Amino acid sequence: MNKLLILLIMMLASGFLQAQTKISGSVKDAKGRIIAASTVVVKGSYDGGVCDSAGNFSFKTFEKGNQVIVAKSVGYKTVEYSIVIGNEPIVTNFILKEEVTELKAVTVTAGSFEAGDRKKAATVLSTLDVVTTGGGNADIVASVKTLPGAQQVSEQEGLFVRGGTAYETKQFIDGTVVNNPFNASVPDIASRGRFSPFLFKGTVFSTGGYSALYGQALSSALILESIDLPDQSLATASFSPVVVGAGLQELAKNKKSSWGINYNYTNLVAYFAIVKQKPDYLHIPEFHTTDANFRIKTKAGMIKFYTSYGASNIGLRRPNIDSISLKDAFSIKNHNFYNNFSWKENLGKGWKMNTGFSFSTNRDDLYQQIQNASNIPVSTGYNWIDNKNFSTNSRQDLTQIKTVFTKRISGISVVNFGGEYWYNYTNTTFNNATYVLKDNFAALFSEADLYITNDLAAKVGARFEHSSIINKANFAPRISLAYKTSPSAQMSLVYGEFYQKPENNYLYSNPTNLGYVKATHYLVNYIKTNALQTFRAEAFYKKYHNLIVTPPSNIYNNNGNGYAQGLEIFWRDKKTFSGLDYWLSYSFLDTKREFSNYPTKLQPTFAASHTASLVVKKFITKINTGFNFTYSYATGRPYYNFVANASKYDIRDQGKTKDYNNLGFSLNYLTKLGKAYAVVVASVTNVLNSDQIYGYNYNYNATYKEAITPPAPQFYFIGLFLSWGVDKRQDAINNNL
Repeated sequence: MNKLLILLIMMLASGFLQAQTKISGSVKDAKGRIIAASTVVVKGSYDGGVCDSAGNFSFKTFEKGNQVIVAKSVGYKTVEYSIVIGNEPIVTNFILKEEVTELKAVTVTAGSFEAGDRKKAATVLSTLDVVTTGGGNADIVASVKTLPGAQQVSEQEGLFVRGGTAYETKQFIDGTVVNNPFNASVPDIASRGRFSPFLFKGTVFSTGGYSALYGQALSSALILESIDLPDQSLATASFSPVVVGAGLQELAKNKKSSWGINYNYTNLVAYFAIVKQKPDYLHIPEFHTTDANFRIKTKAGMIKFYTSYGASNIGLRRPNIDSISLKDAFSIKNHNFYNNFSWKENLGKGWKMNTGFSFSTNRDDLYQQIQNASNIPVSTGYNWIDNKNFSTNSRQDLTQIKTVFTKRISGISVVNFGGEYWYNYTNTTFNNATYVLKDNFAALFSEADLYITNDLAAKVGARFEHSSIINKANFAPRISLAYKTSPSAQMSLVYGEFYQKPENNYLYSNPTNLGYVKATHYLVNYIKTNALQTFRAEAFYKKYHNLIVTPPSNIYNNNGNGYAQGLEIFWRDKKTFSGLDYWLSYSFLDTKREFSNYPTKLQPTFAASHTASLVVKKFITKINTGFNFTYSYATGRPYYNFVANASKYDIRDQGKTKDYNNLGFSLNYLTKLGKAYAVVVASVTNVLNSDQIYGYNYNYNATYKEAITPPAPQFYFIGLFLSWGVDKRQDAINNNL
């Protein structure tokens, strides 16, 4: 009986084995590369197999007739083949296309340095980098100047990028432009930015070829994105001989909203008593700044409001360059009020909305007087001296509203489109003559981010703009391509056209005679990056069209032109030397332009041919102290003295300044005072006491010139920063572990 049962089982097993059909083959990608661990199954059954390390699979199935065989692998699109299963073995080879995902997809990087919590951004400068850049004194623009493309211009505020003026760079917060991003300043002394780096979570410094969602910046855009909800409630206080301040940030118990307020008072009277200054200050620089914010998390988005107010008063005297017995007394009082509202919302079904509203008003009251040795205003009877007496009251208002809609069209590809409207109002009184400028500026834009494969992406967009004050429109196409050359490296190409209205001082006479100034950008970029190292090289060519020319006749025109071309290199390394973080940047710039009162194409006075920066940071955990060094170098910049000659200007004198050298140092010591977390900060600029000359001022007949130099060889700072609720020291510690 047992033998009979065994025989029956063997006969049944033999029948089953004969009924099975073998299915085998391979799974590869479109480039013929093996995709190991892929699964291949007969759809609707339990029969299938897994690819081995060679990409081959093999399994047997009982299914017969018309069937569907399916191949799957993480990161690739599923492929299905229809087959007919009989008794004969079947060989099927699959080719899977890679799924385009945010984690793997190439990104367009030419022309921009990104930092923050952006998912696809290789961090270049974080908030912590800004506040620990040696000698930068937590100024965003000072830190950005250590990146390639930015010039080392220290006698006036602003970002000078790739042969462009400061006017050609614009700053944006949460999508809308900031009209007056810098504190009020006096001639030949640069001022710092108005905004704290702790306000922002993301930063894009675009040295050219930036997105079609932004406009009215001929050369560069600094795009800042404010933080969302804080991690927890926080109180802060700061003390130094220069500035004192306090702040509060309150997070709701349900962690869906927050509000905050800060105030700082700056007065340099104690500092100037210790560190002597070249100018004779009739009013020591004094600043009041306060800001407040409110943030609320919506069902699928975020609403943010930020407001700030600043007031300053500065006055100084300098020797009059046309008379050894006279002085120039200059004074400026500034009031600035800035407001920004933004609302981001996920609308569902692949739709998103980002809308922003901003309003700012800025008032400058300034005067200049010719004074004698007793500081009494005088009149000499000489026009070239008495014409320096003036008073100006100026108010600038800017209202902007902007809305961007985003629609996912396929995979991670999206299209962005929207519009914006600006209303500019400027009222200026100069020596009792009043000038008013009003402009209604409107723009429409659209841009598509197209991810063709994980290795190939394109950004294609355009802007249409119209300005009422010059009564002219423009159309600006822009296109970028990016190709991944390896898992950690890629190349990008960019072409774009950029327009900008003339500066206000050109529009007072007859604005409709002038048109937009224009720049055409061409960029090629290579970047290789991982978690600890970044290498970046970029070549660019920028062609200027329709620049404003100001001949002696004062009949301004758009007959100017120019170019800028060069090569830039950036290297950041946190790997090679244990516990050491450093970056090195280098820029070569060849640029000439005919604009303003330039009689021909000349290298502009704000452009150096070679610029380099080395930033080194070392944090020693045993003593909780960070040491930060920044060395900046630039070859000499040209200077000119132009003299009117009939319908044009002649060059009476010209040359180049000596090379610029600046070694900055700062340290931050982390400790605890009672229940407060404390950071002690000390910094100094120009540690090596290098002789810095930024250019020259000339007397009325060009027989004498005077070097433009810093008001003091070094600037020193020491301060104590306290926080309750959040240990901000951990940012510095964790960044260096």
